[in-house]
Amino acid sequence: MSLLGIFGGTFDPIHYGHLRTAFELRLALGMNELRFVPAGDPPHRSAPLADASVRFRMVEAAIADQPGFVADDRELHRAGPSYTLTTLLEFRQEFPREPICLVVGMDAFLGLPEWHRWREILPLAHLVVAHRPGWSAPTEGILGRLLQEHRARAPVELKQSSGGRIYVHPVTQLEISSTELRELVAAGRDPRYLVPDVVRDTIRNTGCYTGPKAR
Repeated sequence: MSLLGIFGGTFDPIHYGHLRTAFELRLALGMNELRFVPAGDPPHRSAPLADASVRFRMVEAAIADQPGFVADDRELHRAGPSYTLTTLLEFRQEFPREPICLVVGMDAFLGLPEWHRWREILPLAHLVVAHRPGWSAPTEGILGRLLQEHRARAPVELKQSSGGRIYVHPVTQLEISSTELRELVAAGRDPRYLVPDVVRDTIRNTGCYTGPKAR
């Protein structure tokens, strides 16, 4: 069976750290498609600085030339907080039997118990945890037990069910932060080589990180 990947985030802005992680995971796991899903109203952080339409435009432009990458704007048109559970329920209705892989960083996985109705997420999808140097997978506590019970040791195991497994995969470490990118642009510096040129052009043309809202 083919794998469908879901990669959520504010993407404020999308950068090479996001793109390289998605690229490596799609190839390593053999995902047929990986959907980038920008959050409309992220429940666990402050509101994005760039407007939803601008963030989505940057995502579309950044992935336009990569086969298998798709920009998905469903959360931008949905009222209320952009809960991952709601998004997964929508995907599961559209793909009732296909294995779905929710891509998260290790930092996000460590905060999983703080997510909205987090225990209902794993039955809907596999969790694919992007592991970077400096972060350690939990071995104790509720997440340690969750990993022990549900961990997949190879990508092929993800194709054997529609969800319910946790797969940890190392990815290249690129120390790029959206927060630091916004601060860099607000300070009048050039984000070149940290984001694709099409994203850089959008940032410069819209001024999304240089107005009073960015201060």
